[in-house]
Amino acid sequence: MTSPETFFGGAPEALASAPGRVNLLGEHTDYNDGFMLPVATPQRTSVALARSHDDNHHFYSGTLDGNVTFAAKGGSAPQGFGSYIEGCIRLVEATGVEVPPLRVFVTTNLPVGSGLSSSAALEVATLRALRQLLNFELDDVKLAQIAQRAEIDYAHVNCGIMDQMASSLCDERSMLFIDARTLEHRLVQMPPDTELIVIDSGMPRTLAASKYNERRAECEEASRKLGVQALRDVTDPALVEQLPDVLRRRARHVVLEDLRVLEAAEGVSAERFGELMNASHDSLRDDYEVSIPELDQLVDALRATPGVLGARLTGAGFGGATVALCRAGQASQAAQAALSTYNKNGRQGRILIPVSSQGKENNEPV
Repeated sequence: MTSPETFFGGAPEALASAPGRVNLLGEHTDYNDGFMLPVATPQRTSVALARSHDDNHHFYSGTLDGNVTFAAKGGSAPQGFGSYIEGCIRLVEATGVEVPPLRVFVTTNLPVGSGLSSSAALEVATLRALRQLLNFELDDVKLAQIAQRAEIDYAHVNCGIMDQMASSLCDERSMLFIDARTLEHRLVQMPPDTELIVIDSGMPRTLAASKYNERRAECEEASRKLGVQALRDVTDPALVEQLPDVLRRRARHVVLEDLRVLEAAEGVSAERFGELMNASHDSLRDDYEVSIPELDQLVDALRATPGVLGARLTGAGFGGATVALCRAGQASQAAQAALSTYNKNGRQGRILIPVSSQGKENNEPV
């Protein structure tokens, strides 16, 4: 692995970081103009920048131990981690800011591919570092919008706004209530005397991208049949019962999920929040059909563990991680107990939150 000192030939000129996110409620609602409640992860991605000594952009990823080099004017990065960074640079240039050729060094302790939105953290950290280096005006909401656009236009992932808003605006103890249509947002405190558990199922999200686009198309078709701009405009769940079977189940999940977020955002007990998380997972499993047996088994193991109030998959589904709400002081023990149950069948799950002391010290590169 190349060191930053070697890569830059000295110290970088700018350094910024951004967290991943765990979504507690509001899954697959963002592209339906709906509502979400994510929270930031303790794990972060850091991006260091310096001006290049030639006419090329040079990006380095330590996880891949690989470099991406292309002409700053007229060139383009190959698909991969470099496309996210290039997207941020090109979209900043489109606002009228002159971006010089850059050297970019990325490190992270966010687990890539676990559904904690390492891509949004990379985009937000890159934009924060650019803002610091070039000293231009960019508020945190606009920054999130540019990050989203970078992912759509350059990484070719048709994502909603939640991940970038969460990475740009969240902290670790406050949920961020987000209205995807208006971008209204406010911090909401976690239920009192609770902690989070996040466990990676060890199952790669191999179908997430294709099924994500399929679910999005189904929701758009359901909206057309209901005569609304988006499913967020349906406030009476009974209205979706007129739809054909598959569309009815997809729409029912989104409408009820929005209602769960709105209830939780007004402030509920820890026990009620756990019930809402359980209902969310059951809906994702049965109506939205984005869970897999391994995620269900991990959720069941968490729910059966003393101290756990509720559990669900988090992220797009088809693999990745689960999140659980736990009574304060019991998260580490509960996470180990649930993981032990899950891994008995030869699974390769791992605890992501709470972060071990070793995990905090292990700044793995992207």
